[in-house]
Amino acid sequence: MLETIQNKLNAGQPIERDEALWLLTEADLLQIGQLADAVRKKKHPENRVSFVVDRNVNYSNVCESKCKFCAFYCDADAENAYLLDYETIFAKVQELVDHGGTQLLMQGGLHPELKIEWFEELFRQLRQCFPQVQIHSLSAAEICHIAKLSDLSMPECLQRLQAAGLASLPGAGAEVLVDEVRQQISPNKIGWQQWGEVMEAAHALGMRTTATMMFGSCEGPDDIVEHLLRIREIQARTSGFTAFIPWTFQPDNTELGGETASGVDYLKVLALSRIVLDNINNIQASWVTQGARMAQVALFFGANDLGGTMLEENVVAAAGISFRMSQEEIIELARGAGFVPVRRTTEYEILEEY
Repeated sequence: MLETIQNKLNAGQPIERDEALWLLTEADLLQIGQLADAVRKKKHPENRVSFVVDRNVNYSNVCESKCKFCAFYCDADAENAYLLDYETIFAKVQELVDHGGTQLLMQGGLHPELKIEWFEELFRQLRQCFPQVQIHSLSAAEICHIAKLSDLSMPECLQRLQAAGLASLPGAGAEVLVDEVRQQISPNKIGWQQWGEVMEAAHALGMRTTATMMFGSCEGPDDIVEHLLRIREIQARTSGFTAFIPWTFQPDNTELGGETASGVDYLKVLALSRIVLDNINNIQASWVTQGARMAQVALFFGANDLGGTMLEENVVAAAGISFRMSQEEIIELARGAGFVPVRRTTEYEILEEY
């Protein structure tokens, strides 16, 4: 089986479901790592590792979805419930700009009262005040929720948000794109097909998006492979995904609880992502959940991108994980592994080489 897969990859052919499952369940870590590393070298022969200077602004922690894996959300009447006002958000974006930032990742919960007008006005003002910052914000679930609250179709909602300044979407909320898994961990959230519909609608409008996977909760190897194949199929239709980012479930302070996936599990899934997703250029290492050293190792298991500097991050931190890295540390991490660090835009245009 290994030789068959190796020959396919050398010929630039996509691997099949049974081959992907074999790699995940039967191949050893170094075998799958070497295959993924070879794919990365083929796709990125210039030996660069990229990152973006960004900030994650969580505009509210009020959420009706109540996902069992989330330690961040709360009810509207909870003591710690908050909704940031525009001025606070602008101050955070100003700090991002002062750090040379180019990407604003804004996400909150499914707030019961925030209709589209709140976001339109916010995005218009942000675009006017900070034209150098790309608004890379709102998950597929948030888009669907805003559309429903505002009595709009999902495509109408996206069009209006785009007109106001929303430039691209993060792939958040994908978790595992298998509804049996979603029913167990996030029963109130949109199904996998709705997630895909939002991504395809965004791509049709010329908006690029990322795709993600949160694994290590209750899914099986079959579900991980299914997720990757569904992402690959959407990409085959639209070519709209810029990158894929797998990360591990963080159980602390969550209703779901349990154990987190091991470092070996993380590296295997990351490597499999690089091998299966032959039509997506970039695979991102998640130092936010894995830490700097594991992210550095991930660069030899298929990853070519270190994501963002994240001046602020609250959701993963609520689950007790609080890795932090400055721009200088990210540059040194890539350089220390023998790569050329480059700062990029949201859409992977190179801004500076270090």
